Amino acid sequence: MSKRPPYSYMAMIQFAINSRPNRRMTLREIYMWIEEHFPYFREVAKPGWKKLMMKPEQKSSTTFNATFVHPAKFYNSGFSDVPHIKYFYIFLCFVYIITVLGNGLLFSVIYLVKTLHTPKYMIVFNLALTDLCGSTALIPKLLDTFLFDNRYIVYEACLTYMFFVVFFGSMQSWTLVIMAYDRFIAICFPLRYHSIVTKPAIAVMLLFMLVSISCLIACMVGLIDHLSFCDSVVVQSFFCDYGPVCRLACNDNSLNYIMAVFLFTVMLCFPPALIALTYICIAIALSRIASGKERVKAFKTCTSHLLIMAIFFLPNLSTNIAALTSYIHPNARIINYTLIHTVPPLLDPLIYSLKTEEVLNSIKKICKKNEISSIKLSKK
Repeated sequence: MSKRPPYSYMAMIQFAINSRPNRRMTLREIYMWIEEHFPYFREVAKPGWKKLMMKPEQKSSTTFNATFVHPAKFYNSGFSDVPHIKYFYIFLCFVYIITVLGNGLLFSVIYLVKTLHTPKYMIVFNLALTDLCGSTALIPKLLDTFLFDNRYIVYEACLTYMFFVVFFGSMQSWTLVIMAYDRFIAICFPLRYHSIVTKPAIAVMLLFMLVSISCLIACMVGLIDHLSFCDSVVVQSFFCDYGPVCRLACNDNSLNYIMAVFLFTVMLCFPPALIALTYICIAIALSRIASGKERVKAFKTCTSHLLIMAIFFLPNLSTNIAALTSYIHPNARIINYTLIHTVPPLLDPLIYSLKTEEVLNSIKKICKKNEISSIKLSKK
């Protein structure tokens, strides 16, 4: 009489999936493979053994649907063996606090000062909101994961985490494109600026951007549900990053790779190319202005945008190109990507507050009003 094999259900499932060249198998095929290779389940075991495979204790280690095997949790292995890494976590904590304060100040100034209720500052407000939400999506969870050593993350939470981090990063990228469009119309078509760049027009552009990016990122994250994870669940990154998660799959992930390349092109390559094109047009328009002072004055309106664009795109593109063309130590790559995600939201409100005269003057006016009101109250 056949004896029960000395393997757990999870081990037999892995044996079954690994037997296929493409490492892909339906749940029914898994049952058939187990019955064929382990006669005990065909000849001796009770008919209910298939239901036993789906007991809560089995589900706690792996979740099945009609085709794919998903782990209950992933493990983030980022920042392993980095000396004095706790100082970096403390630095990130300060970065987040300053990001919240800086973007909060920018929100308040744009909201309180009516002269800033313009299409241009609708875009700036959107950038500040995206920066704040992006940092909030990433940094608190990152600190909880590594500073407090909560490295395991539930499968569904991992996908949600991935969606929001990638979504807000993509929003930052395309908000800079809309800013470039604003500067392009202002300098190349100054007489038609107020008729072209209106509040409704900017609102439609921002809404279209939000919906389009949401759909693309949702499709990208949704494709992970079509992967099976039957071996390692260790994600070699500082968050549930798309590439490291897809590389853990034991079935065909070519569609995920194509989607990743497509989104990388759309979110990180196409925007700077569009911005570069707008600035070529701006440079041509400025060259036609006879007065040197007028040229400098017009160009000054672009300096804040150029600084923010350089801070966001240059490190992002250079790190990704370096990762593709040469070897970067995993810890160096992870620290670079962490800074890429966290430093621009910190600097953006500082640049707009210090480099933009309208915002700087508005802050001064608010401070003066507060001083006058406090003096009046003290006299009473």
